[in-house]
Amino acid sequence: MSNLEAFDLTGKTALITGGNTGIGLGIAKGLARAGAKVALHGRDEAKLTQACDEIAAMGGEAIAAPFDLEDNESLPEAYAQISKRLGGVDVLVNNAGMQCRGRADQIALEDFNRILKVNLTAPYVLSQCYARERIAEGKEGSLILIASLMSEASRPTTSPYTATKGAIRQLVKAFAVDWADFGIRVNGIGPGYIQTGMTQPLLDKPDFDAWVKQRTPLGRWGQPQDFEGAVTFLASNASRFITGQIIYVDGGWLATF
Repeated sequence: MSNLEAFDLTGKTALITGGNTGIGLGIAKGLARAGAKVALHGRDEAKLTQACDEIAAMGGEAIAAPFDLEDNESLPEAYAQISKRLGGVDVLVNNAGMQCRGRADQIALEDFNRILKVNLTAPYVLSQCYARERIAEGKEGSLILIASLMSEASRPTTSPYTATKGAIRQLVKAFAVDWADFGIRVNGIGPGYIQTGMTQPLLDKPDFDAWVKQRTPLGRWGQPQDFEGAVTFLASNASRFITGQIIYVDGGWLATF
């Protein structure tokens, strides 16, 4: 196998939650460029259609997979339907997440529970669905969870998000050791400050924008396309002896203080 062949995903399939925009779309495009057929999850059908069209325009194949991550009980059925449409899911990327800002003592329990449902319970349930299917079929796999800088540290007003992303960091390890016997590799990707719709309000603050650029050794905000290489590596045979790890795509943020 040549070096390039190790990264080839031709004939593989992938489901990416939150794949219709931002980092998720960057991930989906990377997998599609490597040859995978991708299913993009999202709740906004217009954005899903646009994202699928963008992937088709670059020669890839994508299908829309709208379902509600907050409805945790419905996720096994949603997963089963998507898997049937794809002919099985070879790679699962749990990317979707949401933020809730406020000082910790002022966060409503309702808001905290909503963050848990989307950022932690949904990835847990979908990962279970993925592993059960792969184990039942006797197939190896690659499961990827999206972590965060907040998996390692925190900032004011981010306690619910920080809690869930810290848990994701540990789930990468827990899943990796639970499913290693079945050839299911589990790894994570930790974004730094990335320019997306979610972070646009931060970019619009000149002082914060300048701080991020000064604080990041590579001197800029990340872009969704910066994730294409990392996710292709983790999804492919190029990383076949790597599991339980997190790659931080952060411009060097965690390397300095």
